[in-house]
Amino acid sequence: MRFKLLLILALGVPAASAQEPQLSSDAPQDKLTHIAPGTNAQFEAAIAPYVAQAKQTYPSAKSKFQAGLAAGHSFFVTTRLYDGSAAFEQVFIAVHDIDDGIISGKIWSDISQVKGYKHGDNYSFSEDQILDWLITNPDGTEDGNFVGKFLDTYTGSGT
Repeated sequence: MRFKLLLILALGVPAASAQEPQLSSDAPQDKLTHIAPGTNAQFEAAIAPYVAQAKQTYPSAKSKFQAGLAAGHSFFVTTRLYDGSAAFEQVFIAVHDIDDGIISGKIWSDISQVKGYKHGDNYSFSEDQILDWLITNPDGTEDGNFVGKFLDTYTGSGT
């Protein structure tokens, strides 16, 4: 699965846990990507078209989730967590509910940069803070994950 955890300096891979989302052992493996200090503006510009694509297609993914995903499928969205410092982390949220513009779920990424959060914590936020979405399939394929798939190729040099 192409989960990404954005730190100011690096991307990492989250841990899985029991009973929540079901992830196939055939899911794609993540590639660690480093974001160099001072290149946040370049990074934001690089992911912008993929964030736009995710936001444009999110209503359809949301409808699928709300209609009920088949067994073995799981729905995640990507957002950012902030603490009081200048740091943030881009994390996956395993979605449990979407109601009146608010997404509720559990943080599904390992947290190492921002304080006050950990994998498995309940978390709710506004839909307008979504950066990406992902539906995992039992065969290891995934729908969405536009930003994540791009990050597998991102070198920080405009690719």
